[in-house]
Amino acid sequence: MINIKENNKNVEEFNKLYDSVGWGAYDKAISKKSLDNTIYSLSVYDDEKIIGYGRIIGDSICFLYIQDIIVIPEYQSKGIGTMIMNKLLEKIEKIRNENPNLRVYLGASKNKEGFYKKFGFIERKNADLGEGMILKNN
Repeated sequence: MINIKENNKNVEEFNKLYDSVGWGAYDKAISKKSLDNTIYSLSVYDDEKIIGYGRIIGDSICFLYIQDIIVIPEYQSKGIGTMIMNKLLEKIEKIRNENPNLRVYLGASKNKEGFYKKFGFIERKNADLGEGMILKNN
């Protein structure tokens, strides 16, 4: 049975999910700090097995960023990612009630842009904004 836990900060599960999709796990202390600084998160389970995760980071009122939408490979294309996004967007709408000018961002993994477009996300260039950018690691 599929169930959801909100704001679960289980470092081992977080790192396991990162590994499962080929992103590589962080050091436990880094993952813990990351999770501690998360505004809101969802962990998805099939019975007791962690199968998905998503979170919101940001300043909690003006700028939010949807981060780490993860579904383990054997559960992909089964609606789990869509369920995660819908739940995160419900939370975002509650925050938008406080600030109608809230800006919500995300960085899609390569070739996953179409998934996010289904939820109303557009590419920055289509919003008369510059390209999204990232600081290159050395």
